[in-house]
Amino acid sequence: MHQQRSEPHLSPSSDTEDIVAILAPRLAYFAGVARTEHVTRAAQEMQVPQSTLSRAMVRLEHDLGVDLFARRGRTVSLTPAGRTFLSSVERALAEIERAADEVRADADPATGKVAFGFLHTMGSETVPGLIRAFRADHPRVRFSLVQNYGEAMIERLRSGELDLCLTSPVPDAPDLVARRLDEQKLRLVVPADHRLASRRRIRLAEAVDETFVTLEPGYGLRRITDDLCQQAGFRPRVAFEGEEAETLRGLVAAGLGVALLPPPAVPRPGVVELTVTAPRAAREIGVAWLDGHPDTPPVAAFKKFLLSKRGTLLPD
Repeated sequence: MHQQRSEPHLSPSSDTEDIVAILAPRLAYFAGVARTEHVTRAAQEMQVPQSTLSRAMVRLEHDLGVDLFARRGRTVSLTPAGRTFLSSVERALAEIERAADEVRADADPATGKVAFGFLHTMGSETVPGLIRAFRADHPRVRFSLVQNYGEAMIERLRSGELDLCLTSPVPDAPDLVARRLDEQKLRLVVPADHRLASRRRIRLAEAVDETFVTLEPGYGLRRITDDLCQQAGFRPRVAFEGEEAETLRGLVAAGLGVALLPPPAVPRPGVVELTVTAPRAAREIGVAWLDGHPDTPPVAAFKKFLLSKRGTLLPD
């Protein structure tokens, strides 16, 4: 039976954060002494003064209120409480080491990781092309890719889940840095058998009586659609709302409405895409990141690469 020490520094009601703050710096020392069962050898292996190590073990036992070692001179052996504590300490230290290895690997200039977000409409062609071109000079950099709508990506930037994101509209917020990279023209997409399908160009006001299919509220392209229709003098009558541009094209092909959309990566049968002459129908594409957030070398390299694509990010 191990002896309970009197007047422990920590009580069972102590806050967890207090316990961790007090105990954490001594855990590696404890594991070293437990492994060698000799204070002098442990001090030599860990390259710390023996007196420092001895004092740390005494304080650790005092803080816990439990004897962890049975002492015979400079030789020590674990008590039952010490063996129980060691099992958890070794798991905790191994997890800390794993986490340290992971963050060092993610920051490695040659093999690190970039957490990159982008709009769904950028996923089929633009982003794969960007990553392929970047990896020509950085072949081992890894990517964690997230497709989402603009507002959701901005929140993930703020939470630290993303390093960079391609989004539209280009955000204007005090905690973000954003740079315009390119502009993408929008087209009015109509069914192939629609009354306007024989046209090549159209003023948006001519679609005043049409039923629209759009992205859901909160999507940047939805706000742009609403704004352009307002400029054209009407509020769009929305029949269907979706989360992805190609789904909207499918709805248009099925004759369920018309839509303002960016050009497809591959032409879609069953629809005709008309150039909008008035108002000017386009959306800006930009890259954004959290202001003041330090970049790892791979993130800095990819950011520099993206900024070099200003004006050439998208096909003409």
